[in-house]
Amino acid sequence: MGAGATPPPAFRRTGTCLVILVTGGTGHLGANLVRRLLADQAAVRVLVRPGSRGEALDGLPVERVEGDLRDEDALARAVSGCERVYHCAARISTRAGRERELFDCNVAGTGNLLAAARRADVRRVVVTGSLSAVGHEPGRPSDETMPFYPFGQVLPYSHTKALVEHECLKAVVAGLDVVIAVSTAIVGPHDHGPSRLGRTLLDFARGRLRAYVPGGFEFVNAADLARGHLLAMERGTTGHRYIFSTQFLTVEQLLGLCASALGRSVLPVRVPGPLMSAAAAVTDPLVRRLRPGAPQRFTPAAVRFLRSQRRADTGKARRELGYRPTSIAEAVAEAYACFRRRGLLR
Repeated sequence: MGAGATPPPAFRRTGTCLVILVTGGTGHLGANLVRRLLADQAAVRVLVRPGSRGEALDGLPVERVEGDLRDEDALARAVSGCERVYHCAARISTRAGRERELFDCNVAGTGNLLAAARRADVRRVVVTGSLSAVGHEPGRPSDETMPFYPFGQVLPYSHTKALVEHECLKAVVAGLDVVIAVSTAIVGPHDHGPSRLGRTLLDFARGRLRAYVPGGFEFVNAADLARGHLLAMERGTTGHRYIFSTQFLTVEQLLGLCASALGRSVLPVRVPGPLMSAAAAVTDPLVRRLRPGAPQRFTPAAVRFLRSQRRADTGKARRELGYRPTSIAEAVAEAYACFRRRGLLR
């Protein structure tokens, strides 16, 4: 622990059950984290956006508080009586034109939640960060010391997640205990969105993924990421960030795990990166104009992200928190098993 760093608080269970708030509990990470907390006998409260589908929480013994991150009264109700808060809620997009929506939810919303937590005397908040908001140097894995570089071809989402970390540090200066748990690409069950990666897994299983672009990224088993958030809460140093990943995989390796889980051997066609980049640059504005709400797998930003082949160094989480990642192959198999249980796959 560095000089001047605040040691983690000692959380001890008393006669009354500890109430824990999770924002984004209907999302991929949140749904897995809520289940892990319930398995540990915690009393869980979830902030749910008005009108959002709550099927990720169906059948679970959780308290739901309806509200938006822009609603200060709802946030006050959500944090009331809580000692711990896991802030997992975020808007994610690789498409242009949604900057205001991303900022309002991710940056302003996080600031609102942290202010409410400070007023309610919450003891510690763990905020989910993103590897896209961590610095990147070619040929070197990203670690927690690398500052975010805002002047390149950076997604608006990445900008907002960098500003989220700024909001966390502002809250620390104001006296709130905050730790940042940095996520990579999540694979695993309870992906009720489904996420962009979840849709790709489903498309592959349904035979709709005709081609892929070579590249790679860091992937994290949803169970590992949930466990990492608990470790950050229990052992993390105030104001610090910790990167959680299970394994770097090329796109071909990930699709190979998908094929193995499904009992297949044939992969989609491999399209050269420059060709896919050019195609995405042409089709993206057309899709946004003709089908503005339609999901698009290969946006120019998504292709650029994959081709960067970013790697992550999880050494700090291993040393300071005792983080031990498991298996992406298991996460892929569990993701497909969950899709089957929900009737999305035969």
